[in-house]
Amino acid sequence: MALLGVRALTVTVLCAFRSTLAANNLHCNGPLVSSLPPSSFQSSSSSSDSQSLHHAKLNRRDGGGGWMPERKDQLPWLQVDLRERVEVTAVATQGRFGSSDWVSSYTLLYSDTGSAWKQYRQEDHIGVFPGNTNAEGVTHHKLPHSVRTRYLRFLPRGWSSKGWIGLRVEAYGCSYKSDVADFDGRSSLLYRFNQKSMSTVKDVVSLQFRSWRADGVLVHGEGQRGDYITLELHGGRLALHLNLDDAKMHPSGGHMSVSLGSLLDDQQWHSVQIERFNKQVNFTVDRLTRHVHTGGTGDSLEVDYELSFGGIPLPGKPGTFLRKNFHGCLENLYYNGVNIIDLAKRKKPQIYSVGNVTFSCSGSSAVSATFLSSRRSFLQLPAEGPGGVLGAEGAEGPEGAGDPAWSVSFQFRTWNDAGMLLWSGLQGAQTLLLILADAQLRLTHHRSALQSSEITVGRGLDDGQWHSVSVKLKGLQASVAVDNEPPSSILLSDYSWPGRSLLIGGCPAALANQGCRNPTLAYQGCIRSIVINDYSVDLYRVQQGLLGNYSDLQIDICDIRDRCTPSYCEHGAVCSQTWSTFHCKCSGTGYTGATCHNSIFAPSCEAHRLMGSASGFFSIDPDGSGPLSPAVVYCNMTEEKVWMVVDHNIMGQVTVMGSSPQKPHVMKLNYSATLSQLSTLLHRAEQCQQEVVYRCRKSRLFNTWDGTPLSWWRDRAGERRTYWGGFLPGVQQCSCSLAENCIDMNYFCNCDADRSSWENDTGLLSYKEHLPVTEITVGDTNRTGSEAVYRVGSLQCYGDRFLWNAASFYQELSYLHFPTLQAELSVDVAFYFKTTAPSGVFLENLGARDFIRVELSTPSAVTFTFEVGGGPAVLSVKSHVPLNDKQWHHVRAERNVKEASLQVDQLPLRFLEAPPDGPARLQLNSQLFVGGTASRQRGFLGCLRALNINGMTLDLEERAKMTPGVSAGCPGHCNGQAQLCHNRGRCIERSSGYVCDCTHSAYGGPHCQKEVSVSFESGTSVTYTFQEPFSVMRNKSRQSSAIYAQSSKSREIVAFRFLTTKAPAMLMTVTTYHQQYMTLILTHNGSLQIWYKLDREKQPDVFTATQHSLANGQLHRIQLHREGRDMYVQVDKDVNQKYKLSTDRELYMIRSLTLGRVTGRAGVDEEVLQAGSRGFVGCLSSVQFNHLAPLKAAILNRGSSLVSVLGNLVESNCGELADKSSSRSLSDSTGEKERGQERLKNAERSDSAVIGAMTRVLHRCRRERTPAPSAAREKDPPTRPELLYRADLGPRAAIRDSRKEWGWILGMAVNMTASGQCEKPFGVTTLDAA
Repeated sequence: MALLGVRALTVTVLCAFRSTLAANNLHCNGPLVSSLPPSSFQSSSSSSDSQSLHHAKLNRRDGGGGWMPERKDQLPWLQVDLRERVEVTAVATQGRFGSSDWVSSYTLLYSDTGSAWKQYRQEDHIGVFPGNTNAEGVTHHKLPHSVRTRYLRFLPRGWSSKGWIGLRVEAYGCSYKSDVADFDGRSSLLYRFNQKSMSTVKDVVSLQFRSWRADGVLVHGEGQRGDYITLELHGGRLALHLNLDDAKMHPSGGHMSVSLGSLLDDQQWHSVQIERFNKQVNFTVDRLTRHVHTGGTGDSLEVDYELSFGGIPLPGKPGTFLRKNFHGCLENLYYNGVNIIDLAKRKKPQIYSVGNVTFSCSGSSAVSATFLSSRRSFLQLPAEGPGGVLGAEGAEGPEGAGDPAWSVSFQFRTWNDAGMLLWSGLQGAQTLLLILADAQLRLTHHRSALQSSEITVGRGLDDGQWHSVSVKLKGLQASVAVDNEPPSSILLSDYSWPGRSLLIGGCPAALANQGCRNPTLAYQGCIRSIVINDYSVDLYRVQQGLLGNYSDLQIDICDIRDRCTPSYCEHGAVCSQTWSTFHCKCSGTGYTGATCHNSIFAPSCEAHRLMGSASGFFSIDPDGSGPLSPAVVYCNMTEEKVWMVVDHNIMGQVTVMGSSPQKPHVMKLNYSATLSQLSTLLHRAEQCQQEVVYRCRKSRLFNTWDGTPLSWWRDRAGERRTYWGGFLPGVQQCSCSLAENCIDMNYFCNCDADRSSWENDTGLLSYKEHLPVTEITVGDTNRTGSEAVYRVGSLQCYGDRFLWNAASFYQELSYLHFPTLQAELSVDVAFYFKTTAPSGVFLENLGARDFIRVELSTPSAVTFTFEVGGGPAVLSVKSHVPLNDKQWHHVRAERNVKEASLQVDQLPLRFLEAPPDGPARLQLNSQLFVGGTASRQRGFLGCLRALNINGMTLDLEERAKMTPGVSAGCPGHCNGQAQLCHNRGRCIERSSGYVCDCTHSAYGGPHCQKEVSVSFESGTSVTYTFQEPFSVMRNKSRQSSAIYAQSSKSREIVAFRFLTTKAPAMLMTVTTYHQQYMTLILTHNGSLQIWYKLDREKQPDVFTATQHSLANGQLHRIQLHREGRDMYVQVDKDVNQKYKLSTDRELYMIRSLTLGRVTGRAGVDEEVLQAGSRGFVGCLSSVQFNHLAPLKAAILNRGSSLVSVLGNLVESNCGELADKSSSRSLSDSTGEKERGQERLKNAERSDSAVIGAMTRVLHRCRRERTPAPSAAREKDPPTRPELLYRADLGPRAAIRDSRKEWGWILGMAVNMTASGQCEKPFGVTTLDAA
């Protein structure tokens, strides 16, 4: 009862405390500056006494009407001392009265002590406030989050173009009281409980802290059974460790660790709150919250004796601590409503103090400088230091005794891995240079322009942490040390001493003739604690112009930002950063783009078919850029319908005996995709089904007396289902009942007849919302002779409801509306359109200020416009042909925090970089308008389909059914899922029908189904040279890395057919401008090998796809597709494998693709070179590489500069003929059962047998008429089968009707055999005559 009372009191106190804070914040808007005395104002300079600082108050007109700095002031600022720490909620500015002077933009700094300033940043890390546009207007800014501080500093960034800087200011807020404790790194406070241990199911810990170093324990408590809670700083991040389980019973089950925040050792105040209720934990640091669950079985925290704050003292050993203690200040420290610091100040017995804990917060003496520019920043100081002493006598060992020494040391922190840190000219022309290179320190001694020596120390120094460095000259040695590592030295040729000055961070242009040049970039980051010859450098004197010189520095502030906290990288991508930007590493995620937003995978098997893929395993991503990861499925494309097949872990037959309703047999099924992925896949599919084979004897599915289920299955939601066939859920029956053919019509299932013979209740489940089956339960096999056998088949779905989901807009005032876009940080929009109208808005969404719009702006241009503050941003793609041609065109627009992009069809991608440190969030609040605008102007006339936004496809058809002026679907021939054009062929509307555009297909003919084949000889090669990779066009003339259409997504799709008897052989080679390559070869034993070299620094990945020989004179089909690191290879129907590459790099800037013989290439491995030198002898057919058909291009574009042909290349129908004559042809899509039946039909003679007989006859005839070889040709290889299909008949023969051709050839063969005469030439004339 006592414990319950304590908990109730805790909750009451906490609620009261929160209510008081809320009330204070509600009324915290009083003026703070207007009543301050003149001594509260300071500035960098003032133009005259008439512009006195204390007159810089809002609406003051006397004393010059405000503050105006001197015109020579390089970094002007106005500072206000609010006399005590207060809570500031708003600021306001005004220009100087009666003048043309005002501030148009400014930054706001704050500090508790008047030093170690922090820049205030609004949402999205925006640090610049808009100011005034005239001298009298007041610009008021309510701060998105209040700040508790004593000092404010206004730094003008822009000012009046008509005058100069003029400023009057006000701040608004209220008083702020707090309890503060200062810990010196060797002290702590212990809060001791009234009883031996405290067990809680709810805990709340709240505090503010200000730390002088990156590591230290803030809160710790533990219990004897193994419970613990620890809150500690580690590397400037705050980590919470929690365990609620008994460590002996559950050694590792309940432990939880979570980290938040970054750079928390910046000497600024940070707020923390931990809320725990049972296993749910809410952990908040500076408005960033993570919600986590603890593991294990326990849900209460049991802490013995005490909680410690500031450190973990070792019991029985005063002053000894288990971990590094906290060094800094804690404020308003509450544990379950108890004010710990207040109890300590009042010396209550519950609090025990260890070491020196004081109750005021002291400041830090370290003054930082921020080096802002990678080009212009530098700090020049006298080399002898402020003390004016060049060297001091040293006595550091016998060898160096009496040698003078010179040293410099400082601390730095940065995100950049390169930059100049220190330069000093030495005697003569010698120099000493310290740079950051590859996140290591490199000290170089240049004796002359050609002679130098260097050493490298440290690593990982670009981690944003403070690192100390020391450089020393003593005797004939120069040494450097970093952090706590021992120094490393280099030998000097003679005694060398610094010149008059040294430079830190960069080189000014004036010293270029003295040898000081930035080796790469100037340093960007923070530096503090500069010591020269044991004398500390006073940066305030530097700022005042009394010591040294500087450029592009901010003194008394370390303005470092962590751009990866929170991370804008999506889908688990790793965020890395430099001083000015961040980058997302998409490797291994399956996504691409600046923030890894875009999926590299197709959304369905139907989409893969449209890309020209054949059957095989594919990674598909049904929600695109949505949160779900891709799933691996099998796509069966051998039928008119494309089936997606998803297997589970129990694909075999399961026999059940001995189960009862009390102890049933239960089998859980785990699929190759998660249930969330399956749910999305099912939602996208047109129809799905799953077969459950169920056979039984003396085993019932339902109790025959009352109908109670004895066996059942569970759907994907875990609900019990008792129907065993069909698509009508809720009906307790089997397939035989639906078909009305049960063996006993008194029952709804065959098994319920309870016969001793084997009966069958196999059913096909097809209600999508219940699929797939996740569990099978069988409960009636415990009687004598009772048995059940079941098998749950794969989940199978066909169709894609969204690929052809379309709407037609035929009234300009009509539109469809949908909920507001969720597009704050990233949004992608993709759709197809066709129209004859010259312009029209595809979609628009508005906000109070922001908006997004995609439109057809002219007949040949698509424009993407949006605003995220700072004015509209416009991207436009112009086509060289009209886009209102009544054909389908694809549009994809994306906007994220780093950039925006727009692509139309295969036209070059256009980019627009987001401005640095600009607004990040796109704030929309109206409905999304599709096909029109809110103003009902410039509406779209035409068809839209497959409108996908952030991975979600909008159902245009359903919305169109209820909207006037819009109809569901789209008229025309090319608007359905019926495959009119095959093998990547594109359907094009015509006034009286349609035609198939086979430009991007490896096939030809009216429907892109006709094979394009070529016969190769040993010296033959076809090389397709890609045009100089076009650079991605970007606004503002920004050049990006060059790309080639599909390779930018680390994706290759390769398909072709071949026939040969020669090995080794080179099938295909793709090379890039960056010494990368991909190649497919036949090895010496005829097996297929795939080589990928994507990283020139590493060995290539080599995969052997077949163990048997493919150089067997039969036609084989190869299909390869790579998505990132995943590569899928299919060979005929025998081999279907998935391989893992060592990297997911792209083939960057593709140079060329070669079929057949390849001459020596630098960087290509020996085995590949051997195959390349042999080339390829045989037939190649229907070669496809991404959107390119190189073989077809070689035939149709002879003479083109892009296509180079060496040797004898003859167009042929060899692939088609070999296909008909080969029993291994991939065009035979008959199932296993049908093939088994065909083998029983011995009476039927196949075409292949006829063709085979004909082939032998023709071969014998050709051999008889061939002249005897000369001695020089005796070593030629024997005649090969693939040469029988050589296209020496000419191109006309390749397009003849196949039945007539084979009939005529077979007749000729029979006649020639009967007459024994083979002397007549077998040529074009004969065929033409026939």
